[in-house]
Amino acid sequence: MKILILCTGNSCRSQMAHGYLAHFLGDHAEVYSAGTHPSGVNPNTIVVMNKDGVDISGHTSNHMDEYVDIHFDFVITVCDNAKESCPVYPGEGKTIHHSFPDPHGHDLDEYFRVRDMIRLYCKGFADRS
Repeated sequence: MKILILCTGNSCRSQMAHGYLAHFLGDHAEVYSAGTHPSGVNPNTIVVMNKDGVDISGHTSNHMDEYVDIHFDFVITVCDNAKESCPVYPGEGKTIHHSFPDPHGHDLDEYFRVRDMIRLYCKGFADRS
């Protein structure tokens, strides 16, 4: 199974979802993440994920156009902007939208709060898959 998670900057929310889905699904899925306007992985995102035992320090921030030739079983948009900008991927399986608040520009507590929401969502997705 191949999964692509999209958000605007590919710096916070999509990186968290990428980390959790890869963690929960293990060898059962190839997980990718990208942004409509990638801006680099946010250091606070790496910190809060690491606190939950998920290392995303090797992740990169990628543009969604890098993946247009890959068949995805699921394309998950995690912000409204990405939903509106989401291209149609060839052979695309299913598009799912679940918007999460953007922690960028807030204190670390907001990163933890958003991380926990994304963790719960990703765990549910993995359990159903």
